[in-house]
Amino acid sequence: MISSYLLVTGFMGLASRDFRFGMGSNVATESYFIAGAIILFLIMFITSLINFSFSSAYIADYVKNEGEVESKRIWKSITSNLGTIIVFILIGGLIVVAYFIISMVLAFIPFLGMLAQYGLNFTLTAVFGLTFMSIFSTNKSVGEALSEGVNFTTSNFWRIVLFGLVIGILNFMITMLVISIPSVIIGIYVYFSVESNVDLSTSVFATLVFTFGFAAFLLSFIYTQALSQISYGILYYNLNEVKYNLFLQQKIDQIGVNE
Repeated sequence: MISSYLLVTGFMGLASRDFRFGMGSNVATESYFIAGAIILFLIMFITSLINFSFSSAYIADYVKNEGEVESKRIWKSITSNLGTIIVFILIGGLIVVAYFIISMVLAFIPFLGMLAQYGLNFTLTAVFGLTFMSIFSTNKSVGEALSEGVNFTTSNFWRIVLFGLVIGILNFMITMLVISIPSVIIGIYVYFSVESNVDLSTSVFATLVFTFGFAAFLLSFIYTQALSQISYGILYYNLNEVKYNLFLQQKIDQIGVNE
């Protein structure tokens, strides 16, 4: 809520400036916007750490203990892999920066560039999700886990892309459902405000509506992020079984044991 309020207030203040005559200049709006952006970055970093860690630890514990999950084991798994997680997130941050640079270049290519952007986005998401699962399922180091995540992704590229497409569509539907109510309220308010010549940049009610609407969007993003990692956790064990046949071999070894 704090981040949403600062971003909305700062953006509305910047948008209300008249740069032709230097009117409406207010340094506080820039400070609000910068502070909101910094808090938003910290929120995204912390929630990514929490979402990826807890979702991956939950799925790994669920599989290892055949559906019997205990919170103590999840916390222990996270704390024991905390250093590996932080290092990987820092590496992931550099990869994301490179992704944005490549995306900007691809944006100049009509249609094919858009398809390449989506494919690259799904690929990176899969690599991050599968690498996190590799860390928690087998306690691998950053290099080993990242290598396995990249290997699973490249060897099952089209399956990964289609899986990411389906998950992306489902997350988009959830996000639209969550923000539909504040979006309708914002649309109605903006329409009647324009008709009544109300200045949105100075309206307290408009600031509150936009703040709650943007906060709802952030919450939906955090929620869908956790759901996505759970989905990639299930995909990890599916791909792991296809490659190594561990579950099948375990069932074969049990044949005749009880006889």
